Amino acid sequence: MQKNYLKELAKAVVAIKDPVTAEEFLQNILTPKELEEVAKRLQIFKLLYKGMPQRKIAEELNVSIGTIGHGSRELQYGKKAIQKILAKGW
Repeated sequence: MQKNYLKELAKAVVAIKDPVTAEEFLQNILTPKELEEVAKRLQIFKLLYKGMPQRKIAEELNVSIGTIGHGSRELQYGKKAIQKILAKGW
């Protein structure tokens, strides 16, 4: 993906000031399946951050342990933006 596209997307997201518009924007640009996957990934991060065991997360969200493992690695070793967001009480 070209960096310009990612930067434009990030700017569009930051420009959204209310949850209703944000939800509509996501529904506009993502397919229903993509939207479901992104929403689940956020839940994975939230539950990992709260200390929930990976197997329980997998059962609760009906996702594979591999998906949870990827989220765990990103939370530990990836860019720190998700940690900053979660630390704000998400």
